[in-house]
Amino acid sequence: MLPRTYPDINCSIARTLEVVGERWTLLVVRNALAGMTRFEKFQQSLGMAPNVLADRLSRLTDAGVLSQRQYSDRPARFEYVPTAKGRNLWPVLAAMVAWGDRYYAPDGSPRLLVHDGCGGRIAPELTCTTCSTTVDPDAVTSVEGPGETSRST
Repeated sequence: MLPRTYPDINCSIARTLEVVGERWTLLVVRNALAGMTRFEKFQQSLGMAPNVLADRLSRLTDAGVLSQRQYSDRPARFEYVPTAKGRNLWPVLAAMVAWGDRYYAPDGSPRLLVHDGCGGRIAPELTCTTCSTTVDPDAVTSVEGPGETSRST
């Protein structure tokens, strides 16, 4: 079994995987970003075991990706809403949709991401913050950042 944490790796990708790298987790986040908030709806939509869903919701809440709000006293029931931290996973999910559509949707995209304002398709791209040029991996160099340590990869 793979470890849940990567304590000896100083890497932002490894740290992100500690929060969202388990099976089902990004699908829970996807549904939450689409407006789903209630346990029963997550379970119905994803078809996952209740104990696994409870674990994922708890971990996402503990990590600050979702916030939990009580909506019923008897019995106590909660809804799960994306926080700003959770909403910031949107570009990651949009990029995964584009990648999955390109390589694993031979009959076409199963779902389209469409801009509500104009009806256009969403195209995730990485751009330079200085010149606004769209960049691919061949045009990027990884350099030491302020958090660099000997354990960085």
